[in-house]
Amino acid sequence: MASTEIDKLRNTGILGHGGAGKTSLGEAMIFAAGASQRLGRVEDGSSVFDHEPEEIKRHISISTAFHTLKWKKFDLNLIDTPGYAPFLADTVHCMRSFGGAVFVVNPSVGLRVEAQRIWAHANQRNTRRLLFANRIDREGANILEAVEGILNDLEVKGVHLQVPIGSGETFAGVVDLLLMKALIFEGDSGKFSQKDIPEELKKTVQDLRVRLTESVAETDDALLEKYLDGQELSLEEIKQGLRMGVLQGKIVPVLYGSATRLIGIPQLLDAIIDYLPSPLDEGEQQGKNPVTGESEARSHDSAAPLSAYVFKTIIDPFAGRLSIMRVVSGRIATDMGVYNSNKQAKEKIGHLFRLEGKKQDLVREAIAGEIIAAAKLKNVSSGDTLCDERSPIQFDGLVHFPPHISFALEPKSRADEDKVPQGLHRIMEEDLSVEMHRDHQTREFILSGMGQLHIEVIVEKLKRKYGAEVELKAPKVPYLETIKTSAKAQGKYKKQSGGRGQYGDTWIEIQPLPSGKGFEFVNKIVGGAIPRNYIPSVEKGIVETMSGGYVAGYPMVDLRVTLYDGSYHEVDSSDMAFKIAGSMGFKIAVDKAKPVILEPVMLVDVTVPEECMGDVIGDLNSRRGRVLGVEARGHYQVIKANVPMSEILRYAPDLTSITSGRGEFQMEFTRYEELPAHITEKVIKESKAAAEAQHKS
Repeated sequence: MASTEIDKLRNTGILGHGGAGKTSLGEAMIFAAGASQRLGRVEDGSSVFDHEPEEIKRHISISTAFHTLKWKKFDLNLIDTPGYAPFLADTVHCMRSFGGAVFVVNPSVGLRVEAQRIWAHANQRNTRRLLFANRIDREGANILEAVEGILNDLEVKGVHLQVPIGSGETFAGVVDLLLMKALIFEGDSGKFSQKDIPEELKKTVQDLRVRLTESVAETDDALLEKYLDGQELSLEEIKQGLRMGVLQGKIVPVLYGSATRLIGIPQLLDAIIDYLPSPLDEGEQQGKNPVTGESEARSHDSAAPLSAYVFKTIIDPFAGRLSIMRVVSGRIATDMGVYNSNKQAKEKIGHLFRLEGKKQDLVREAIAGEIIAAAKLKNVSSGDTLCDERSPIQFDGLVHFPPHISFALEPKSRADEDKVPQGLHRIMEEDLSVEMHRDHQTREFILSGMGQLHIEVIVEKLKRKYGAEVELKAPKVPYLETIKTSAKAQGKYKKQSGGRGQYGDTWIEIQPLPSGKGFEFVNKIVGGAIPRNYIPSVEKGIVETMSGGYVAGYPMVDLRVTLYDGSYHEVDSSDMAFKIAGSMGFKIAVDKAKPVILEPVMLVDVTVPEECMGDVIGDLNSRRGRVLGVEARGHYQVIKANVPMSEILRYAPDLTSITSGRGEFQMEFTRYEELPAHITEKVIKESKAAAEAQHKS
């Protein structure tokens, strides 16, 4: 692609909630353009975009996929993104690769919360959009009325370019409001012919044509003046005004069709070319100089120094790691040296590919504006910037999405123990919303993700790609123990067994400390009551006892132990004797000091539609939650609450059920609080049962 043809390039995302038919629409576009010889279908597993076994099994998009096509001398990169909530992090990350998008809706279903979230992210990125009402061939209510409701919910000025002719089984085509002609499609062939506008639609068509012309005129002073003078705007002027309105983010053109029946697809491809931005229309990309920290910008110029950002990583079984990037400026070519400004490391480009679904098309180079994949880069991660070392720049990294749900992960066999970390590391390279850590207290490996479905997919990938099988369990709650009052006690260990005996005598005082203060050991021995060399052994005995807890076997925290008196024997005293004596005294003192169990409490932000707020608050209260406040955010309410961790480990599916999939939440640890007495009994019982089971095994 020559540098003069950047304006002939469209990087176009396909956005919308799961089930709206995004992938089917992408399949229809590449088939209509001749980039695929058969129409792929999600239902029968023949989709070019959804090719992973986990996607084929569930009939949903799990990971963003790419394909290119040519349409009327234009090059289109189609980016098909996931629409279900657990996989939206990938959608948002890949939005960085395109400046324009087709937002797909199903009028009979309406607008789901995922769609609203995606729309909000697109607003933040200034992504210019068309709205495509899909599946008009399905049964549904009044289509135009339903689409108007969707536009109102999105708070956007939609401009109808078409009116659907019929709906459900009678859907036959669309009226083009620019040509003022009916486009009647022949069966499912994708072929159409121009006809006169049906009589019953003429008034609706005329009204929407007036709205279209008014909206176009408002985008340009010269067009507005001509319109107000009563002059007719030409077809070229209307298209010019539409393009200007879209690029300014003032209007969203609306089109109609059916992806599976190939109705409205050629018109959608035309609209992408006519109205969505080329890289030249997107303006400069802001970044910073990694050396000076000063702001810098790069324009889409193939003659400028190289800059590109990596927005996605794929681990391919044949090509290895593929780093997918958007070239911002300059050009990138095979065997070229580049500089990773994030890692401050040099890389050499090997093979370059354009992605065609699961296939890769080998290319020699790519220029500003293009999306390309580079194979086997040694030290490149998603979010990194590649550039010319002589003209360095660093673009913003990718957005972090905190996980919503966690499971304890247990390898099924010894062989799996070695495979699991390696496999998860690879999966985490591809999916930045996956997190893994080992809980230092419970010693469990904790796998965290964006939802139960997300975790299930990860486990399936672990088995399929890396041969590692695991079981998922609810994580253990990391309870702690502490004391509520001060107490004193003697710990005396005396043992005589024929030869040399054992003797250690300690007097200690324990006191509670404020939450989060940990443990303090104070030595107040005077006059040599206990020799100095035995003091560390006393502390060691106490620390070891604290780690095993007193009430239910959980570590003890937030207390001070003062060793203030004791005695020793010249012959029989030893480190071991004083270690045991310290432990004995500590246990006796704890028993007097009103020991309690502490539970972790989370700060939770729950975002829900207003009509669900009462049910959600009631559910949080039933989980021993304390609502701290509620604030409005658009059409949604954000409920802030403190909720014990034990009550919210499996909250994600319950919230989905309460809100019909329209709620979401984030949580973070905030503090420990005393466990209520009635629950303490239950925790002690469970702890004893677990200890007995472990002892038997």
